[in-house]
Amino acid sequence: MKIERVEVHVVAPKAKRFTWSHDLPEQYMTNTVIRIFTDEGIEGAAGVSNYTSYDFDRYTAETMRHMIPALIGRDPLQRETIWSSLWSRVFPLSPGALAAIDIALWDILGKQRDLPIYQLLGGTTNRMLSYASTPLFEDIATYLNFVEQMVNQGFQAIKFHCWCLPEKDLELARAVRKEFPEESVTFMLDVENNYDLSNSLRVARELEDLAFTWFEAPLMDFDLEGYQSLTNRTNVDILPSGNWIQDLPAYERALREKCWSRARTDVTVCGGLTPAKKYMALVETVGMKCEIMSWGNTLVSTANLHLMLGTGLSSYYEQSVPYDPYGFGMHDTIRTQQDGYVYAPEGPGLGVQIDWEAMESATIHKLDSREL
Repeated sequence: MKIERVEVHVVAPKAKRFTWSHDLPEQYMTNTVIRIFTDEGIEGAAGVSNYTSYDFDRYTAETMRHMIPALIGRDPLQRETIWSSLWSRVFPLSPGALAAIDIALWDILGKQRDLPIYQLLGGTTNRMLSYASTPLFEDIATYLNFVEQMVNQGFQAIKFHCWCLPEKDLELARAVRKEFPEESVTFMLDVENNYDLSNSLRVARELEDLAFTWFEAPLMDFDLEGYQSLTNRTNVDILPSGNWIQDLPAYERALREKCWSRARTDVTVCGGLTPAKKYMALVETVGMKCEIMSWGNTLVSTANLHLMLGTGLSSYYEQSVPYDPYGFGMHDTIRTQQDGYVYAPEGPGLGVQIDWEAMESATIHKLDSREL
């Protein structure tokens, strides 16, 4: 089998924009989608999500501009060889660009073997508990109303993105726990790398008293000493954001030195499913959980779901809510069911069908290997 042609679409539909911290403007969400055609008629596709201030991202696609010529004529089943040849040893490249290509190659493999990707990765389970991952809302009353809606839809867990200001965040944590007792719903708090160590410790100890399941991204990911200190001084589980450590040696060091209670990454941060398998193997070696991010558009959240289901090292799937902005351009989407779980797609490869007409209608930038 040979790769004959590659297309890249930067998809930016009109949709409600959200933010996740007091210091971020509403974010422009872009879905960069790749389509790889082969001479045997098997087509692979994948997408990565980007969030940027003031305008839509185009840099992920433009990074792929310099990779696409190296794909033409290659055997798409040689994923490890292709990934290694594309990875730059001189200047860093966007890991999302590598990830989109790599995931599309896994999609081709799954279709060629008539198997979903999670079975190719180990097939540990076909379902995963889900948590509703909120944007920043205006006030506590809105959060309380939203939690009630999510619980009524079947969610057993909810993670709050909030102001990322310690006093306001604690007010929210106290209010939601008072309204929803520990036995009724699981809560997590994500503060987007905004705290210092002193505030992180203070908030962590109160979250422990409020029976929150984890405290995410209090510090910048590369502050490993700070994370190690925080993890050692509180009993609530401490997680990094998972966005900033993008190489295996640094990740291995953080795991070995027990900087976190649970690890975190996703396929777009580490450059695709091919390297993600290695990250997960390290996590398994130290006997830890890895709470994979799956925030974003359906294509990237589906790829992360396959990683979770294949390896069995995660506790929860991260369901982006409200739903509508994240399912654009898809005939199939991942949705949390009334029992609180999401289930594996049934088709081969990624197992979800793309509405290419809709994707084309919202494309603001496009690359085609025939024109490069």
